[in-house]
Amino acid sequence: MYTIGGQTFSDQILAQIAETVGAEPQISRRQLSLRVCTWLDWHNPAGKPREMSCRKALLAMHRRGVIRLAEVPKRYPFQQARRPEVPPIAVVESTLAELGAVEIIRVTTSLQSALWRGMMDAHHYLKSGPLCGAQLRYLVRSAHGWLGGLSYSACARRVESRDAWIGWPEEARRRNHIFVVNNSRFLIAPTVRVKNLASHVLARCGKRLAADWAAVYKYRPVLLETYVERGRFAGTCYRAANWVHVGTTRGRGRQGTGATVKDIYLMPLQAAWQARLCRGADGTVRVREEAPQRAPRDWIEAELGGADLGDRRLTARLLQMAGMFYAKPTANIPEACGSAKAAKAAYRFLDNGSIEWEAILQSHYAATEERMRDHGLVLVVQDTTTLNYSTHPQTQGLGPIGTDSEQVRGLMVHDTLAFTPGGTPLGLVNVQCWARDGIGSRHARYRKPIEAKESWKWIESYQAVSAVQKRCPHTVLVVVADREADIHEVFTAYAQTPRGAQLLIRAERSRNRKVLDDDETCDSLWAMMEEQPVIGTRAILIPPNENRAARQAVLTVRTAPVILRPPKRKSSLPAVRVWAVLARETDLPEGVEGLEWMLLTTVAVNNQVDAHARLEWYARRWGIEVYHRILKSGCRVEARQMEKACRLQNCLAIDMVVAWRIHHLTSLGRETPDVPCTVYFTDSEWKALTTFTSQTKTPPGIPPCLNDAVRLLGKLGGHMGRNGDGEPGTEVLWRGMARLADIERAYDLYH
Repeated sequence: MYTIGGQTFSDQILAQIAETVGAEPQISRRQLSLRVCTWLDWHNPAGKPREMSCRKALLAMHRRGVIRLAEVPKRYPFQQARRPEVPPIAVVESTLAELGAVEIIRVTTSLQSALWRGMMDAHHYLKSGPLCGAQLRYLVRSAHGWLGGLSYSACARRVESRDAWIGWPEEARRRNHIFVVNNSRFLIAPTVRVKNLASHVLARCGKRLAADWAAVYKYRPVLLETYVERGRFAGTCYRAANWVHVGTTRGRGRQGTGATVKDIYLMPLQAAWQARLCRGADGTVRVREEAPQRAPRDWIEAELGGADLGDRRLTARLLQMAGMFYAKPTANIPEACGSAKAAKAAYRFLDNGSIEWEAILQSHYAATEERMRDHGLVLVVQDTTTLNYSTHPQTQGLGPIGTDSEQVRGLMVHDTLAFTPGGTPLGLVNVQCWARDGIGSRHARYRKPIEAKESWKWIESYQAVSAVQKRCPHTVLVVVADREADIHEVFTAYAQTPRGAQLLIRAERSRNRKVLDDDETCDSLWAMMEEQPVIGTRAILIPPNENRAARQAVLTVRTAPVILRPPKRKSSLPAVRVWAVLARETDLPEGVEGLEWMLLTTVAVNNQVDAHARLEWYARRWGIEVYHRILKSGCRVEARQMEKACRLQNCLAIDMVVAWRIHHLTSLGRETPDVPCTVYFTDSEWKALTTFTSQTKTPPGIPPCLNDAVRLLGKLGGHMGRNGDGEPGTEVLWRGMARLADIERAYDLYH
């Protein structure tokens, strides 16, 4: 079974497609799509087959290896590129009254279509297409000639700001999104300068669109949407036509590969628009509630209980699976579930085509935001990791994660994790997960705009954190990232985001950053900073990794305000003022490569104390590497065996919350050791833990403190607890939790 574009293709349908292609190798893709629409009863409200949607789905499955289509034998005449002639455009500058009657013509003939395409290709920055799904197009003219044109087409399926403003639940969104129509093109020709003409055309089209749409597609839309690119347009005409600004996009685009950030404008077409969009299959209207009506029963419900999966039974199954995964983090799915019946239900949940992994994480994001409100400063670390599934070559939908010669396949994950200054992880703020289509040549990647590169992940994450910053004005959020994030577009995003999050990024020496002096001359960032006086030294604990042992590093510190100049090939980007902190290790052990950090931050560095604080902030970035280790070694996400990448992503969303909880327990026991363990353990958990480790039948009258309970849990996982052993780490804790799950069950049965 495979789900794409909201349509599920069962194994039987996939087999029929393969059989048809094998028996009729000359069948055209149009003919095949019409047959598939018949098999699936896939029709639009007007009763016509959704042929183009089906063809797109078939092509996507062909490219991902789910099915195999016959190659297109030749290029047909209709596939040849045809450049329509540009129609004569009016040249006019007047008032709206002086312009005279404005005629809005719906495109219905091939000649009108050619005029519309020619005009858009000549004057609109997005050209004439392609437009998505159901669509209507219009031409605008007066006695002076052609003035412009516009189009309406299918809406975006999921947009966070728009969906929050509408308030529709997940089930209603999937069912009713066809009643939202996108104003996908709008053009008033550049030679036409008539004040208020644009808003006049928008208002008139808005009044007639519902009737025109119903005449063609047999249903009436109730809401219009449009997306206005920031920095290119101000959206003045939409505001003048009474459209409502509801937020911005996150810059991902329809295909999730990156796009510019756009302002979202909406226009209701009827008074009862919300009731129509929020109506479920049973006819009841349910508007999504922003806050829970009661306190959550446990941490699992607190983190995932608000997940809107379109059916409360699915949310209940999600909570049950999260509890099983947490109780036995190192176990595979059948072992964690404990029975064949529960395992079958878990696999059925992961394979449900209506569930999207982003929806699973939304509730956890909200819980993380609530925890962030309790702190004056939060460090938000973002990093990229790869998940290697090469041992499961049969999994569909994976992509390359190494070089072409390595033939390693898997998923890319870019996550953003919030930490307190003390290092306690507060939770995930943003997760991006994708399979690469291919790696391509370095030259080809270099020529792409930033929106089409994987580097866009840093900007998307920054925008997500900035959205939280605006909702948490009393908390300072600082985005921390390693050298890969040292791209000028990230600093530009900061400069262009009012009240956005702050930045702390380690500079990449090979990029040879240039800075502007007070007299506007350029200098090398490293050369300038090496001329600054040393303001002090700072000792930093360097944690061990596979290439080095742990050690105490003594760093000399220099700092100065600098103005980052954009690279030459990106000269249109603005220069950005930041503070630079250069920390370099001295007194190196023999044979050890010295540590050097060049940190670029938008938070002021006025003295030695500030500089040392920025170094401590950056040192907290190692927490996300610990988190990735928990995710891979503790939750063993790379050992998950699924037939499709979408199932892996659903499972990964659950595993990521479980991994955060394990990391949180490890850190919280060190940061707040004296709080009662009941802040983390249930009554049966701490009683089972204390009675088992002390070999007594009666638990203590008072719950132990959190640090003592964590040490007992570590003892279950193999931690010796001797004076020189230190605090238990994540590995022994996840082993201890796996044992505690069985001990707690036995304790409950005994009592």
